[in-house]
Amino acid sequence: MRAKILVIDDEDALCDILQYNLTKEGYEVDTALSAEEALDMDLEQYQLFIVDIMMGELSGYDFAKRVRNVTATEKTPIIFCSALNEEDDKVMGLNIGADDYVTKPFSINEVVARVRAVLRRAAAASAAPAEPEGDYESDVTFRNLRIDRNEKICYYNGEELPLTRTEFEILQFFLTHRNRIYSRQEIISNVWGEDVVVSDRTIDTNLTRLRKKIGEYAHNLVTRPGFGYGFKETY
Repeated sequence: MRAKILVIDDEDALCDILQYNLTKEGYEVDTALSAEEALDMDLEQYQLFIVDIMMGELSGYDFAKRVRNVTATEKTPIIFCSALNEEDDKVMGLNIGADDYVTKPFSINEVVARVRAVLRRAAAASAAPAEPEGDYESDVTFRNLRIDRNEKICYYNGEELPLTRTEFEILQFFLTHRNRIYSRQEIISNVWGEDVVVSDRTIDTNLTRLRKKIGEYAHNLVTRPGFGYGFKETY
């Protein structure tokens, strides 16, 4: 069955370009000229959303937050396609839950390649054996830091930390892989996935924010210039 894609962008010409080229690649493609129009559609039928950010009253960020809060679409992949090309914009998009981020102007070949990669990862994830019902993952603790892997919440001194999804996954990775330095590429592979393009600054930005949130344990999250990062039990 052909994958069905929804392109959401307030530029009619760009919607037409993406629809034409992705249809040539064998996908079934619909378009919407605003987040509001898209939210009125039957979103459960799509396997991928390609979303502009700066649109009308509701932005692409708003659209992503809404579909991530609906069970039927919470796992549907999202690729942001935007003229916003600052690192913070990309970090925000990925933290909201996007699977990839493409900046305008773009190469259509790049978009097609990223669409293939995202859909391939999504297909592999859905084909993976389901975890047994009632499967429980034990908490990860380090002194008075505690990660509840089932509720996806981190606690510090018993108080919930306001971590983004990416910050949570980075911290979970380090607390379960202590006392070793990991290269940026190893961190990307374990936190974002093999096919996602993430810049060095994205990692640095997330780690800087994470250090500010984990209080006295900021020093345990160490940097080894030229090698990478790690979480040391002692420092």
